[in-house]
Amino acid sequence: MTAIWDMRTIRVIVALMLREMSTTYGRSPGGYIWAILEPAAGITLLTLAFSAISRTPAIGTSFPLFYASGLVPFLMYTSTQNKVSKAVTFSRQLLIYPRVTYLDAVLARFLLNALIQIVVATVVFAGIFLLYDLPLMLNYTEVATALVLALMIGLGVGSLNCLLFSLYPVWSQVWGIVNRPAFLASGIFFTFDQIPEKYAQYLWYNPLIHVVGKMRQGVYPEYIGDYVSVEYAMCFAIFPMTVGIFFLRRYHKKILNEL
Repeated sequence: MTAIWDMRTIRVIVALMLREMSTTYGRSPGGYIWAILEPAAGITLLTLAFSAISRTPAIGTSFPLFYASGLVPFLMYTSTQNKVSKAVTFSRQLLIYPRVTYLDAVLARFLLNALIQIVVATVVFAGIFLLYDLPLMLNYTEVATALVLALMIGLGVGSLNCLLFSLYPVWSQVWGIVNRPAFLASGIFFTFDQIPEKYAQYLWYNPLIHVVGKMRQGVYPEYIGDYVSVEYAMCFAIFPMTVGIFFLRRYHKKILNEL
């Protein structure tokens, strides 16, 4: 019975992923291309803006590589939490069927987005290294750790927001305002070491600072980043994920009746 249940669950998740591929990406011009163009355009704009006022970035000599090491994991987190937070709303018509659960909807959106974002990260970094003829000295373990952390934090925050968006629709607007400073406070434009100590002690609690720091440890062999705590970032991902999934399980029938 367990094996049958597992196969049924896998089939449901795959079916939900295929549905989203056709509805979200298949119907829009360019489809998946926009997923690559977003970070590429952001990196280009940052490079043009900051190269005009500075000769070299905070680490290394390549502005595109420096900003990619911050923007790619940040957008991976943003995209993941956006997709997961709307999982129940997106699949509400299918959740009336007993075989389709709220957890299937969450996992389907997470897995599809994770696959797309990993491809996007690979294309963006490969493009930068090839286009600018940079020496390839990546620490793949550190890079992979950073990407996994970005995805897990996105899943954790998205799971909690999936619950809150469903129970309190106004929270989606509040979250949009609350989350906006994260773009400036996650180390995309600077390194944590450049921040004055009186501010750094507070900024350290932003988990995305650790994600970006871990990515730069993987991209730049000379970057130490001893402030990075994988354990803290992972705990930040697990706690909201646990709370979100627990209460989604408890209130999912109420949520479906109110949608």
